[in-house]
Order: sequence, then structure tokens, then C-alpha cells
Amino acid sequence: MGPRGTVTTYCIVNIKAKNLDIEVPYVYAHIALDGADLALHGRIGGIPYDQVRMGLRVEPVWTDGGRHPDHYRPTGEPDADYETYKELL
Repeated sequence: MGPRGTVTTYCIVNIKAKNLDIEVPYVYAHIALDGADLALHGRIGGIPYDQVRMGLRVEPVWTDGGRHPDHYRPTGEPDADYETYKELL
């Protein structure tokens, strides 16, 4: 399973979280990892917020010593076809 995946749905966040050092707006998305039966959620980075879209192919970005990805970034692959992830919405 994974580590790459597909954005199945997303939201643009316009409210700054008190404990996060992230500039707004930013994108939080449901991501279906390759081979998974459900989507997880994560922040999307490395791309302007207004260019994130359903079907975008992404990969995790880790910080040193992190247990979870800091965020996901585009892979540069072509967007996934809707039929390949529609059951995971």
C-alpha cells in the first residue's frame, strides 16, 4: 500500500490554526493511498492552493524523526481517472 496516492476530495482552509505554523489559505485533503480501501487525510503542499484538484497524484513529505508525513506534494504524474477512486469518496 502507498506511499503515493490520489486526492479524492479536499477543502481550502482559510482560518489560521492556533498551534500550527502554516500560512492560510492551505489545503487539507482526503488521499487514497495506492492499494488502500479507504482514504486518509493530510495537508497538501508544494502546489498553490487553487491548483489542487480531485485526482491529483501525491506523495508524502517527511520531517526528520516524524512518525507521520508533514504533508503531501504532487508527484508530477498525470491525474488519476475518476473511475479509479470514485468508490473512496
